[in-house]
Amino acid sequence: MLTAAKLCNADVKGAVVGSRELWFMPREIVGGEFHASIGTAGSIPMLLLTILPLCVFAKQKTTVHITKGGTDVRNSPTINYMMHVLLPKLHQMGVKAEIRVEKYGYYPRGMGEVTIATNPCNKLRRIDLSNFGTLRKVQGISVCTFLRDNKVADRQAKAANRILGNNGLEADIQVIYDESNPLQKGSSLIIWAETDTGVLLGADAVGELRKPSEAVGQEAAEGLLKELNAKATVDTHLADMLVPYVALAEGESIYLTRELSEHLDTNIWLAQAILDAKFSNEKTNGLYMIRKT
Repeated sequence: MLTAAKLCNADVKGAVVGSRELWFMPREIVGGEFHASIGTAGSIPMLLLTILPLCVFAKQKTTVHITKGGTDVRNSPTINYMMHVLLPKLHQMGVKAEIRVEKYGYYPRGMGEVTIATNPCNKLRRIDLSNFGTLRKVQGISVCTFLRDNKVADRQAKAANRILGNNGLEADIQVIYDESNPLQKGSSLIIWAETDTGVLLGADAVGELRKPSEAVGQEAAEGLLKELNAKATVDTHLADMLVPYVALAEGESIYLTRELSEHLDTNIWLAQAILDAKFSNEKTNGLYMIRKT
């Protein structure tokens, strides 16, 4: 909230722990260079989801340097999901943004560091993801920080491909042995699939204490298979992340998701209440068709 306030020079009241009322009164989004420090293993990707729509509509190039946070933590997209699933899809809509990881950060200490840079976008393009198409390729990134001795990144990747292989698929997974953050060991895996109609589906998993590397690979692979088997055109997480952008885009946008999650339902409600956008959802062939008119 406070970082968003800096970006649009907003007046904020009640932004304290325990507050029962919050006032946020934005002004013009000028852009420029900003810094934010989380100070815990709090999710950097969640902060990025909050500020990216503001950065996109700033009047000039905007850079936000985020320190002392978590890049790959539970109940949040991993930083590589943001880079390889969300941003490519937003790029199709006209968003010009780039994320650079300086340090990976994990629970409980965090200490991750990320920079996002955006260029102004005057108009967002609509998307039409009404057709799954034909699968073209499956890719991924398996990363671990200071866990090379246990071959964690390799084990995650091999476990994922074992599950995918049982279903007739194979992913080209890049293995990264990272040494950017000696203060916090950890790991994650992202796998994504692309079709010939522009569909991009992703699934990720995060390593945890006493969670075998093989379980990380299995979790990500099984998550992606759920999306592919359903022939969704966006995965369940991307479905709610896209709502603010399709709400602001000109014209009709359509996509198919296998689940009408609480996050998606809430984001649609907010977009309709705040932006006066019109959304509908219709279940067809086991999928929910999300349409913004």
